[in-house]
Amino acid sequence: MYLQINNLHKQFETKNGKLVVLKDINMTIKQGEFICAVGASGSGKSTLLRQIAGLDKPTSGEVRVDGVCVTAPGPDRGMVFQHYTLFPWMSVQENTEFGLKLQGVPKKIRREQASYYLSVVGLANFAKALPKELSGGMKQRVAIARALVSEPKVLLMDEPFGALDVHTKESMHEFMLDLWQRTKITVFMITHDVEEAVFLSNRIYALGARPGTVRKEITIKLPERTQTVKRHSKFHDYRDELMDLMRKHGQEALAVA
Repeated sequence: MYLQINNLHKQFETKNGKLVVLKDINMTIKQGEFICAVGASGSGKSTLLRQIAGLDKPTSGEVRVDGVCVTAPGPDRGMVFQHYTLFPWMSVQENTEFGLKLQGVPKKIRREQASYYLSVVGLANFAKALPKELSGGMKQRVAIARALVSEPKVLLMDEPFGALDVHTKESMHEFMLDLWQRTKITVFMITHDVEEAVFLSNRIYALGARPGTVRKEITIKLPERTQTVKRHSKFHDYRDELMDLMRKHGQEALAVA
């Protein structure tokens, strides 16, 4: 399998003892899938993503990408954060090239690759613009181009549309689906937005809280993904099932607290 998470466990030492954040996480993601991990606050979503990105090490267990064990960040995993994390003094082109520059890629090659991915995300005409001249959705498209420019095996997304207004978010959902279908990249995204997860993903892992565990895996089978699919009865069924799970997990977490 392309992205494999095996018996992953993460705990932190606190003044009150051990805090278990993730427990026995097992996930199997095939190449080219769009996967969402959904959970309420306290489910360990961001901690899980940090393990996959190599930004933090698990207490036990492992993450493998294309058979290779993850021990640190690497160009095989591109990362898109909720906040745009663009350098305000750099142009769109320079922001997109930045990761390649750190890797020592020659200027001509990184210019060509950055230009290509800016065209992929529909921003070729904004290459010389500064971030302050862009809308929120455009800034996030730059962040996506920057993550893709190293041609990673997996695109990791940390609630990437959470800071956008409703209409921009819907537009970005359609953009993201189109991008995924064109590039065939493997996507692993975390979110607390149930409708977002149902609309975008092939499969959803529902996480319980305190500690974060996989409570259910749901395969999403819907007609062609346009905004009208949200009126489909199956869309409502998936959404309601996930909402019920999150409500139940939230009540369990409060009881433990």
